[in-house]
Amino acid sequence: MERAAPPEEPVAVGDGPDLRHHGDAEVRDDGEKLTDLAVNVRTGTPPRWLRERVIGSVEGLAAYPDGRTARAAVAAHHGVPVERVLLTAGAAEAFVLLARALRVRRPVVVHPQFTEPEAALADAGHAVGRVLLRAEDGFRLDPALVPPDADLVVVGNPTNPTSVLHPADALTRLARPGRFLVVDEAFMDAVPGERESLAGRTDVPGLVVLRSLTKTWGLAGLRIGYVLASPEVVAALEGAQPLWPVSSPALVAAQACVSERGAAEAAAAAVSVAGDRKHLVGLLRELAAAGVSVAGPAEGPFVLVRIPGGRLVRERLRGVGFAVRRGDTFPGLGQDWVRVAVRDRETSARFVAALAGVLAG
Repeated sequence: MERAAPPEEPVAVGDGPDLRHHGDAEVRDDGEKLTDLAVNVRTGTPPRWLRERVIGSVEGLAAYPDGRTARAAVAAHHGVPVERVLLTAGAAEAFVLLARALRVRRPVVVHPQFTEPEAALADAGHAVGRVLLRAEDGFRLDPALVPPDADLVVVGNPTNPTSVLHPADALTRLARPGRFLVVDEAFMDAVPGERESLAGRTDVPGLVVLRSLTKTWGLAGLRIGYVLASPEVVAALEGAQPLWPVSSPALVAAQACVSERGAAEAAAAAVSVAGDRKHLVGLLRELAAAGVSVAGPAEGPFVLVRIPGGRLVRERLRGVGFAVRRGDTFPGLGQDWVRVAVRDRETSARFVAALAGVLAG
């Protein structure tokens, strides 16, 4: 396999792609008129039983949030001591805490991936290095590409937007004394069996795993996620948090999502999404003659698609009722890339038919 591109020199947030652009921007204004394939939140969520628990929590809003029960539930779910868990206002808050609380000199972000980690690091005054993985290599991680002196490495698994699931042993090869290894597992609960997950591992030096409960459960507006790390790292991050950072309704939601019922539903949803993704990829491959290709193998609840003239195609898709996520705001990708969320098979069929019509036109 060819080696991926070497790391870039440290860059500033103002250089190159707009790191603050996210999928919700694609549907922020006229989104109600569009079929939303730009945001990776699972449709039909939150389920009624979860909504009822969150609604019931408002009776206790006069009291300050107490996260101990939810924190213990997350710890039990992953089989780790409670001291290794920190609840956060979504995974996005965790990136800010890491950037502010950890003393590092040479942070490196593996791209293409979710851009908020780099933006948070730059906002905190860090000079951020990039390792760019290439489409020609299937956006696969080669641990040898990460600079030996990097003392903080951020990588997604499965990675947003490539949908690539890196082997756990490839990730653990990045770990070493004196380095923080931050693995963003925001979409791992959408992978059947959560294979290749490092959540719950306590034998990997410097490991920090981030989880989000907003994607699978439709809680993007509630903001809930958590960090799994050594007690020392958790204490440092907690020290950088404001008081009562997670609301009472979000704490109730966290406890519900990692309950036996929640775990079973998430596991079933992951299997369903995998089947729907296979169907979508099969339909897209029928457009290969038009230059359409899918990065992969995809393992997340979204796929990364290369389309000739992607920018114009994306604009025309909006004209026929579909919003997809532009890819050129991710370092390492260009305007011919779009990210498409996995939806039910009927929606995918309508989308691919619309895409075929746009390409033919």
